[in-house]
Amino acid sequence: MSLPPETIREVDTAVARAQSVGRTPSLVLGVVRDGELAHVAAAGEHPRPNADLQYRLGSISKTMTAVLIMQQRDAGTLALHDPLEAHLPGTGVGTLTLRQLLGHASGLQREPDGPWWERAEVGDLASVLAGVGEHKIAYPPHRVYHYSNLAYGLLGGVLEAVTGTSWFDLLRERILEPLGLTRTTYQATEPFARGYVVHPWHETLREEPRTDTGAMAPAGQLWSTITDLGRWAAFLADPDPAVLAPQTLTEMCVPVAISDLDSWTSGHGLGVELFRVGDRVYLGHGGSMPGYVAGLAVHRPTRTAVVGFANSYGLRVGHLGGLGREVLTTVLDSWGDPVTPWRPTDALPPAELAELTGRWWWMGSEFEFRADAATGELEAGPIGNPIMRFTQEGPDRWRGRSGPEDGEILTVLRSAAGDPVALDMATFILTRTPTEHP
Repeated sequence: MSLPPETIREVDTAVARAQSVGRTPSLVLGVVRDGELAHVAAAGEHPRPNADLQYRLGSISKTMTAVLIMQQRDAGTLALHDPLEAHLPGTGVGTLTLRQLLGHASGLQREPDGPWWERAEVGDLASVLAGVGEHKIAYPPHRVYHYSNLAYGLLGGVLEAVTGTSWFDLLRERILEPLGLTRTTYQATEPFARGYVVHPWHETLREEPRTDTGAMAPAGQLWSTITDLGRWAAFLADPDPAVLAPQTLTEMCVPVAISDLDSWTSGHGLGVELFRVGDRVYLGHGGSMPGYVAGLAVHRPTRTAVVGFANSYGLRVGHLGGLGREVLTTVLDSWGDPVTPWRPTDALPPAELAELTGRWWWMGSEFEFRADAATGELEAGPIGNPIMRFTQEGPDRWRGRSGPEDGEILTVLRSAAGDPVALDMATFILTRTPTEHP
């Protein structure tokens, strides 16, 4: 689906302005819609960006680590309420749960011991664990949101403990190869953009080291391209069930902690950042390593995303993630929500579904129940707003699977003659007329 020409001009201008005012050698953004890279906007000449040029992902790597954890949860090899001690004994912070670590609600300090901040070689897991103890807890768990790279180094250790496979080998096997992310690698692979710090007064460049972060790799090691990051964004919008169950990704998008308590515009789910922009909620993550910044923003309802990289640490005009969310909002405002055309069907619903359709009433409020003949499900909600869906579990028993009654039971109540006279929707009794009583 192509962007409107006027929107392309807006996006290209925003990227060119950010590169110029932000003083970064190169900057590239990609717009993704329905699984495809719809537009690439690039600016700068050092080097000239393109969709196959590698930059460093930084903390966007955490979203992949989180998916690996959720895969293992779904497979039954671990549980989110597991204490760290169950998988990495003897750390001194073993009562913290995997859920707290994923959602930055553990209270762990941001970094491991030593002169790290992504610039120094960290070493293996044992060297990281040697510096982990009670002194690393900055806040009581769940008292406050506190971002922690260390938490994701420990989660990588958990993955190795439960699978017997190194973090990157597991990532390659369970995510990169199935999704075709052939240019997402552990180390930089040509062609790649060198990363710099730009001198604030005389505009010269200092090339930054490309460190191997060792046991902290699950927090920010990876390199990728606009093409590959766009595919990852498409997965986060609409996951391949062979890689992760869609309902599991939806679970990851439920806030664990709100990071902005004053206005509730940002928070963190299970490995993904959440941002409220107007009436929309975006998921994604920012990333930074010495010489690089990256951004990922996804609007799941429309399967639209913006991904981006720059090869200098920071932008003088703000955060690259903020630019990505601004561009995503511009794109969504111009494209609008996708409209699915209505098509008639020849398939009649089964009798046990058809007899429940029509108008039902509760406390003077009118509800409409409709049949989805294609799925055999019951749609329901206020007139013209079918916000609930129910799947049949047995005779006269239906289970809610969306909307306010998600997970609740709807029971059909029948007359002596066997006709449906009322619906018991989680103890809310609906009848055929406003004045009836069951």
